[in-house]
Amino acid sequence: MRYQTIISAEDLGKNLDDENWFVFDCRFLLKDPNGGLNKYRQGHIPGAQFANMDHDLASPMTQTSGRHPLPDASTFVEKLCAWGVQNDSQVVCYDDMSGAFAARMWWLLNWVGHTDVCVLDGGIEKWTAGGRPLQTETRTRPRSTFSGTPDSGMWVDIDFVQHRLDQGDIRLTDARSSERFTAKDQKSDPVPGHVPGALSYPFAGNLGPQKMFLSASELNQRFESVFEGCQAGQVINMCGSGVTACHNILATRIAGFPWTRLYVGSWSEWSRDPARPVATGS
Repeated sequence: MRYQTIISAEDLGKNLDDENWFVFDCRFLLKDPNGGLNKYRQGHIPGAQFANMDHDLASPMTQTSGRHPLPDASTFVEKLCAWGVQNDSQVVCYDDMSGAFAARMWWLLNWVGHTDVCVLDGGIEKWTAGGRPLQTETRTRPRSTFSGTPDSGMWVDIDFVQHRLDQGDIRLTDARSSERFTAKDQKSDPVPGHVPGALSYPFAGNLGPQKMFLSASELNQRFESVFEGCQAGQVINMCGSGVTACHNILATRIAGFPWTRLYVGSWSEWSRDPARPVATGS
């Protein structure tokens, strides 16, 4: 069986000894660049390798970009080779934020053509809640010959968003919290508010009480109005920096909807130019 959206801790445990399964720890702290790595060193799922959000899953921020531009595709493929991932490998990504960061790596692997990748439902908390072990040793794997080609149709840039919003023919969903979207939260973003015309779909709404993904039918119901009357290519996902927006993309894939697109720069790019309009409230 191949896993392409999410996997349970139970199913991961059954396959953890498979040499062609690769597990990646994607934990990340925005205010502490070394926070994710420190957590990894203190204990991670056995065999997991660490994927750094700033250095592995993004390229350096520029004066005009958002916080997490896409990595150079060839550089990302080279990292997959260095990690040992093969084109037929099963990849599992996890974090401690219900998939908020792991979904970025899930999206990137799909971007370069590797579809056998999933997110651990419930993250490391669900893993340890079942009494499963952690380890502190770092495992290295033999270099692979992974090959991948980026799909430019999976994402859009700021010019596309601005033009198509003016035309009124896209649905732009924002995965940030409703407090950040409405500007009730005045501290999290340098410029509070949202892109005029965007719809608020906080990624936390994809989760149930146990911080695991809702069922496919529940997610379908949550997002059905977004897809109503438009093509999947018209649905654009954004957030603060193109990270948690991937959580919404993953949720819609679990729900059975077609692939939608990522606005990589997201709010951290849009809001850098004071000439761009900003909306507040709901």
